[in-house]
Amino acid sequence: MEKTKKASRAATTTAGLRGAKWDPARLPEDARLTAHALVTADSAPVTGYLFRRGGEKTVVCAMHPREMSVTQYLVPDLLSAGVAVWVQGARSPGNDIRLEHEKALLDMAAGQVFLREKEGFAETVLLGVSGGGPLAAFYCEQAVLPPESRIQFSPGGRPTGLNQAPMPSCDGVILVSSHLGQGALLLNCIDPSVIDENDPLQTDTSLSAFEPDNGYRPAPESSAYLPEFLTRYRAAQIERVERIDAFARKSLARKAEARKRFKATGNREAAVVAAWSPIFEVWRTDADPRCFDLSLEPSDRAYGSLWGPVQTVSNYGSLGFARVCTPESWLSNWSAFHSNAGMERCAPAIGQPTLMIEYTGDNSVFPDEARRIFDAIGSERKVRRRIHGNHHGRPIDPDAPNGQELAGQAISEWLGDNGFA
Repeated sequence: MEKTKKASRAATTTAGLRGAKWDPARLPEDARLTAHALVTADSAPVTGYLFRRGGEKTVVCAMHPREMSVTQYLVPDLLSAGVAVWVQGARSPGNDIRLEHEKALLDMAAGQVFLREKEGFAETVLLGVSGGGPLAAFYCEQAVLPPESRIQFSPGGRPTGLNQAPMPSCDGVILVSSHLGQGALLLNCIDPSVIDENDPLQTDTSLSAFEPDNGYRPAPESSAYLPEFLTRYRAAQIERVERIDAFARKSLARKAEARKRFKATGNREAAVVAAWSPIFEVWRTDADPRCFDLSLEPSDRAYGSLWGPVQTVSNYGSLGFARVCTPESWLSNWSAFHSNAGMERCAPAIGQPTLMIEYTGDNSVFPDEARRIFDAIGSERKVRRRIHGNHHGRPIDPDAPNGQELAGQAISEWLGDNGFA
């Protein structure tokens, strides 16, 4: 049965973090910014930036596992609402080689300790924007556990140190355009037509979302994929992720075996293999059919993905998800089957008052996913707001109001309603 084609709007998708920054004119004139160098429980250096006007009892804490955006677009509205704002980076922002979500929890914990013990804030509210949402949920899940019950080893087998870290619980959670988690996100957008990970230009055209014979149409016309194609496509995406999982696990098993051999024999070759950490590339990770076929999970979104409407750039270019990994970082961050930082796994542990803002034109968080996230949140005091805008709250329709400002207003009201401001 042929699908009904839906004309797409002029693409207003925004590559990466462009569009996620504030308008400097909206920052309160009396706002002050201070930078703070912290040390985590496992002795890693991290940096945080504190915005305040003076006299705030509550601080809203924004952290993303992969990005560091001091000019987070919600900062002006939060300051105007009467709360301070803490923007923190992980120990190696922008570097998937070193990132593991379990270590990012130690980074977040260092910020929470500093804000309570050194700065004297009475209440902290976690702000999880995009990938910061699963990180915040993961923190909430681990913070409420006795130290001995926290995750002891990362998916790659490294000790996490969570059992030795102070992890103050937060008092509230704000989720804005939060996705299901890096692993779940990648599973939906990885290109399954890649034949050889070492030669990503080789393509199985029968599995390509960008072949006209499979239903692809460039903007401004929406693509139209048949259900049979989508069924094969989704199955092949699972198979590709599982292949990369297997490579990562095999690499780690080889290191572990060499480590044992070195301890037993002192063999230098074993020491070399035990120390070697393969760094590998993962190409073509921007191919979610929903971004190009607007009849799938209909919403206000424009044609294209988070990275833009031109798939040859976003799918084959250097920017994109999971481009450079180690076995440890792949399993902790990008594997849908091994990462601990998933909303559906962690969100039931969120018992604090929670506000979730869903942008109705988001091209990386789709309507059914937003519903699943909200349903998973364990708090009985949860509120969901749907606001027109793309992933960063920018308007899709030229005459629509600015979703970033509407989100700021919604957050300000929620903070007041819950006694935080």
